[in-house]
Amino acid sequence: MPPPSSEGWQLIFAQLRAQRWGLAIGVAVGLVWTVGKVSAPKLVERAIDRGIEVGDGAAITRWALLIAVAGLISATFTGLRRYFAFREARWSEAELRDRLFAHLQRLHFSFHDEAQTGQLMSRANTDLQQVQNFIVLIPLTISNGVTVLAVTVILVRTNALLALLALGTLPLVNVLAKRFSSRLHPTMVAVQQESAELAGVVEETVSGVRVVKGFGAEPVQRERLRKEADDLYEVSMQSTVIRSRYWPALELLPNLGLVAVLGYGGHLVLDGRLGLGALVAFNAYVVLLIWPLRMLGMIVAQSQRAAASAQRVHEVLSTEPIVVDPARPVPLPPGGGEVRFEAVTFAYSGVLANAGGRVERTVLDGFDLIIAPGESVALVGATGSGKSTVAKLVPRFYDVDAGAVRIDGVDVRHAAVREVRKAVGLVFEETFLFSDTIAANIAFADPDAEPAAIERAARLAGAHEFICALPEGYGAEIGERGYSLSGGQRQRIAIARAILADPRVLILDDATSAVDPTKEHEIRDALAEVMIGRTTIVIAHRPATIALADRVVLVDGGAVAATGTHAELLATSERYREVLAAAAARDAERLGAGPCSDGDGGAATDPTGAGAVGGERFQAGLAD
Repeated sequence: MPPPSSEGWQLIFAQLRAQRWGLAIGVAVGLVWTVGKVSAPKLVERAIDRGIEVGDGAAITRWALLIAVAGLISATFTGLRRYFAFREARWSEAELRDRLFAHLQRLHFSFHDEAQTGQLMSRANTDLQQVQNFIVLIPLTISNGVTVLAVTVILVRTNALLALLALGTLPLVNVLAKRFSSRLHPTMVAVQQESAELAGVVEETVSGVRVVKGFGAEPVQRERLRKEADDLYEVSMQSTVIRSRYWPALELLPNLGLVAVLGYGGHLVLDGRLGLGALVAFNAYVVLLIWPLRMLGMIVAQSQRAAASAQRVHEVLSTEPIVVDPARPVPLPPGGGEVRFEAVTFAYSGVLANAGGRVERTVLDGFDLIIAPGESVALVGATGSGKSTVAKLVPRFYDVDAGAVRIDGVDVRHAAVREVRKAVGLVFEETFLFSDTIAANIAFADPDAEPAAIERAARLAGAHEFICALPEGYGAEIGERGYSLSGGQRQRIAIARAILADPRVLILDDATSAVDPTKEHEIRDALAEVMIGRTTIVIAHRPATIALADRVVLVDGGAVAATGTHAELLATSERYREVLAAAAARDAERLGAGPCSDGDGGAATDPTGAGAVGGERFQAGLAD
């Protein structure tokens, strides 16, 4: 098995190959910069030996002008070198971020069920920045390497022994750099991991700030953040200690060569065995070597951090999507939206936190159901019965383990994912709106929709009136997740969003559960309008919402336990009455009434639904 960093390096090298021509330009520019830098000391040597030593003023002027030209070339190409280096590095970062974002969107729901948002955000930002910081050094390092090589050749040709003294520390620098790299890499991996965990705490706290404040849990979150921050501090200090041990030696060793050149070279000049100009040039070349050699430690450190970051990005990119298009997609035929579940079996796969393995939790087992075109069916069941899972299988959020789900006769696994999801509209229990205008949120599935179409969808959803009452109407910015609106208003915008998509199958996944029961009629009227003539799956637990459907299906034990109208099941199915009673009790508790009060929770006092309290409550729900 390859070492942990190898896959990270493979990702970096693959990106470098894709940008080889841009990097080649950066390297070429760096080589011109090298010519300017390396020429200057040699020109100084000529100016001293052929101008100052012989007292030739014209020669001094001539050599000075040439030195100025070399300096101008060096300065100009310093800017160009950095421009091309940063251009390619930023391009790499943008390309990898685009790949990562696109891949995250392709990945299946089960991946996102387990992945932490903060971890993914860290990979898309902090980790890619570390890769970018390394790539920017590549053209600079190559030009520095050529500079070192050119200077080495010049020094050897000038005086081999003096060159040996100047460069004698290079093998030791190389040994230290390798040891530095091996010691630093594990700590860099830990730093990136701890940074991601810290980002996860921040992201969860900001996203759930209403829950945090609602429970007065600010101290709890501060403690979580403090713990993660302390962990990050500890691993960061470990890398700092390693740097503090190796950096001084990597900086000192090149300077020892300068001391040796001045000591031994000075005596050579006094003895007449070396010209003064050559000694000055020699010292200038040694000084020119110090910065590239000093950068070696920086490059080693950054390369290890980049490898660790690229490894984390590779972990996401190497995850294969499970729900994908078939090799030869079958187009959905024109139809009214018939939905069939044929002996469907499905189990969720999750990670066992303590054991480190996986556990299968079967939710549906032999589930059979036919929904005719234009028919509306309400799925009712206890918590965890699988009714929401049924809805998620229609648009292929997950694929069945056995059996088939068909839309107008086509197995959804045989059709293109995008076509299936365009045929299915969803209104979720938890309404998610984007930080944009109301119009943009309604037109999310079709950004080019005409204003008239947006308004029509809003009218059908019962949202037009409250939207027009806003100061900016459809152009009003609703803020993050739409929290500036009430729950009912958010839900109506979500319904309008589904209407504009014009799906042949509409799924309402507990679309009224987040709305106060006293306000439910506002949403229910909109739903009744939308459902006319459209195949609709309604997941609900409130009798008034269930009554919107043509047929009610009781889901229990992973299969269809009973089917009929609401009134029929209320009269014939004890399990159905129990499920509704439990749901009514939860609503009552949420409103602060308590399960045994005279509020909506009264049904809980008679779980059979046959007594005066329970039966009357359920029947009253029909007329609400």
